[in-house]
Amino acid sequence: QVQLVESGGGLVQTGDSLRLSCAASGRTLSSYAMGWFRQAPGKEREFVVVINWRSGSTTYADSVKGRFIISRDNAKNTVYLQMNSLKPEDTAVYYCAAGAYYTRNYDRYDAWGQGTQVTVSS
Repeated sequence: QVQLVESGGGLVQTGDSLRLSCAASGRTLSSYAMGWFRQAPGKEREFVVVINWRSGSTTYADSVKGRFIISRDNAKNTVYLQMNSLKPEDTAVYYCAAGAYYTRNYDRYDAWGQGTQVTVSS
């Protein structure tokens, strides 16, 4: 079983940038897809982006395409989410997840981090 720990959230202003990290332990991620999801108060968990660890293929939600970038560091077993041009509607708790399937569907992910709060003020 893989364990995930997110970090890097915080309070920023509109237009600012943040980089989230998701460090994995317990297993290497070479056979996993890694996803970032977010959940705002009163809303359902929303897909943000997924990366195939082995191939590096990525899929982004339309709402973040062109602003967010996912990347991975094999040596550190860590995935990153660089968030640029942040907007108030990006405010949410951000979660990373690991699963065997390259999918937007959060139900298909087996391991989740504890989440990190991102707040964007206007």
